[in-house]
Amino acid sequence: MSVRFEVSNGIAVMTLDDPAARNAFTPAVREGVAKAVATVRADSSIRALVITGAGGHFCAGGDIRAMAALQMDGAGWRDRMHVMHKWVTELLTLDRPVIAAVDGAAYGAGFGLALAADFVLATPRARFCLSFMRVGLVPDCAAFFTLPRVVGAQRAKELMLSAREVGAAEALKLGIAMELHEPAALLPRAMALAGSFANASPLAVSLTKRIMCDAGELMRSLDAEANAQALAFGSPQHQEAVRRFLDKQPAHFQWPQA
Repeated sequence: MSVRFEVSNGIAVMTLDDPAARNAFTPAVREGVAKAVATVRADSSIRALVITGAGGHFCAGGDIRAMAALQMDGAGWRDRMHVMHKWVTELLTLDRPVIAAVDGAAYGAGFGLALAADFVLATPRARFCLSFMRVGLVPDCAAFFTLPRVVGAQRAKELMLSAREVGAAEALKLGIAMELHEPAALLPRAMALAGSFANASPLAVSLTKRIMCDAGELMRSLDAEANAQALAFGSPQHQEAVRRFLDKQPAHFQWPQA
């Protein structure tokens, strides 16, 4: 099972569980995440959702090798993006709190998944990276919508265009992570935070989240993201970057050290 889903005392825990692939978004993981999010939305007895990863990883993002094998035109890539956007939208507009418990790598769409949570808890070994530029793509999983709201426009552009890694301490400083905890304490802290909402007003929580998330802006952003990613997937620069990635060669583009 690539995604484990459990509910206890009104708290749902979604665990990405494909450690051999660093919990990357394989088709099975994508399907499992979509199913878990839909289950939470349909069950009003669930008061909060915790998202985490197994095996010392959160999510390595897209499965580059699998995507390289796909033969699709621009319309096909847009359709593929819209499938992901369905559960991303359901997650971002969920009327209950979402807590991401991040240990290890949160790369690419995995970083986007963490940003879709209301609260991000991390371990000192957590690493965040919008790695898309390394393979000639644009950020996805709603990062264009979420990241500037967390770190501001200038820093969001820097993280998107540099494709550099952000360690746990910097993530805390930038506000990407709300708290840092040792690995053994990470999930218990996430569960405690989720459990605190058992005594909160569901209506007040729902209204607060609805006001904070501009659904119209979100949909416009996701539509632009899908169109841009479809163009990027078809570019020769992406094809060359993927070849270099699979051959374990350094990317042509390198952000200069400060």
